[in-house]
Amino acid sequence: MISKLAILREKENDPSAKAHFYSSSGANAGLATIYAANLFGCRTSIVTPLSTSAFLVRKLKEAGAVQVIQHGNTWLEAEEYLREIVMPNTVAEDESPIYVPPFDAPEIWQGNAGMMYEAVRQLSDAASHYPMNTSTSTSNGHHTPEKQAPNIDAVVCSVGGGSMFCGLMQAIEELQMKDRTRVIAVEADGVDSLAQSVARRQRITLSRIGSLATSLGARRVAQRAFEYGLEKHVRTVVLSDADAIRACHRFANEEHYLVELACAVCPALCYNGKLAELIPGFNENTVVVIIVCGGSNISFEMLDKFLGTLSDDAK
Repeated sequence: MISKLAILREKENDPSAKAHFYSSSGANAGLATIYAANLFGCRTSIVTPLSTSAFLVRKLKEAGAVQVIQHGNTWLEAEEYLREIVMPNTVAEDESPIYVPPFDAPEIWQGNAGMMYEAVRQLSDAASHYPMNTSTSTSNGHHTPEKQAPNIDAVVCSVGGGSMFCGLMQAIEELQMKDRTRVIAVEADGVDSLAQSVARRQRITLSRIGSLATSLGARRVAQRAFEYGLEKHVRTVVLSDADAIRACHRFANEEHYLVELACAVCPALCYNGKLAELIPGFNENTVVVIIVCGGSNISFEMLDKFLGTLSDDAK
């Protein structure tokens, strides 16, 4: 193993070698890795836990991964297998292995920060048509909004490993919005590693993944996500799978978008009436940004199966 790792390091510094990307995400991060690799004409290998649905494994293969391997009961086991077994043993002689972490990397957070800048720009444009309170914002590393940014009272996002959450928190800090914008981090019961870590004020590792929202299935969040979760303008919320399933169904009916359970926990806060409890002074003028992401791990057939798990009273 030591000699193979040494060879890998040599190849990483070889400019003539072609990149081969490796990631352990069977969800949206894995699909994004494949998409980016395809743009550069490079190969991608993905390792996912056994809990990854056959539907999503097929998507990864159809997207262009040269191999999709299922190993381990959790993401952490898949991650260890990728780095210790797959990468040293499958990279070709003329390739340079590139490890792509699914959530714990500043480069990924920087990319996700762009969502907040985009929201600010779009709301600034909307302010020219609809009355909103505005305040000046600045940026660091992204384009400065051309107009004054509207006051955003809250941002709602789901949290798995924490890359999107870290990106949003980074942008809110760069835009100097911390004093006026609450961030509501939503998880499903059974994959609530952030909420449990914040409650105990130490980063914990879940013993198992106990939710159908498997795209949120990181047993431990990134250290930076944990640190952000302790900040005073952050609230953590844990909802049930039933909340997510009902929200997924309603969002499809009303908004005509089919999103996975990992995303549906966010609009669920609107449907179950809890949003008003989480935002001080909530009223008809409150501005809330809800991050709707993740439509990869869902189909109408999967939604029907999820609905079948609910009792008649819970539907």
